[in-house]
Amino acid sequence: MGTCTIRTAQKGDEKLIVSLLYALAEYEKLLDRFHITPEIVARDYLCDTPLLFCDLAFEGDKPAGIATWHWTYGSFAAKRKIYLADLFVHPEFRGKQYGKALIANLARRVIAHDGFGIDWEVLDWNKPSIDFYDSLGATAIKNWYAYNLSGEALQRLAKS
Repeated sequence: MGTCTIRTAQKGDEKLIVSLLYALAEYEKLLDRFHITPEIVARDYLCDTPLLFCDLAFEGDKPAGIATWHWTYGSFAAKRKIYLADLFVHPEFRGKQYGKALIANLARRVIAHDGFGIDWEVLDWNKPSIDFYDSLGATAIKNWYAYNLSGEALQRLAKS
C-alpha cells in the first residue's frame, strides 16, 4: 500500500482536474456529456466563490484520484451536508484505500462544520463502486428516485 496525500485543488491544477474527470467520464461511459475545460475549472472551481470544490489524491507526486463536491443543506435536519459530485481513483491506484481516504477527508470536513452527512449517486451497473460504498457503511436511499430536468424538457418548462 502506497502513501496517499490529499490536498485541495489550487490554481494551476486545471488540466489535471480535467484529465481525472475525463478518465471518470470514460469509465462511466458518459463522454457524450463531457464538456468541461481548464477554463471552466478555473471559472467554477478555482475562483473566489467556487461553485464546486475539488480534492486531489496523490501517491508521491503521481495524481491518483479526485473528489468534487459542494455544500447542500438539509432543511429538516437544519444542517449542512456535502454532495459528492464525482469520486474517481485511477485503476492503478485502486485497492489502496485512496477512495476511502478521499471520502474520509469529506467526512472530517462535514463534522468540522457541524454537518450531518454526505450524499452521492452511483450508476446502477457499477457493482465495484456499490460494493465499495457498502463496505464504508453507506446505505442506499430507499424509496427515493433521483430526477433530472434538462434539455428540451427544461426549455419547455421555462417557457410555460
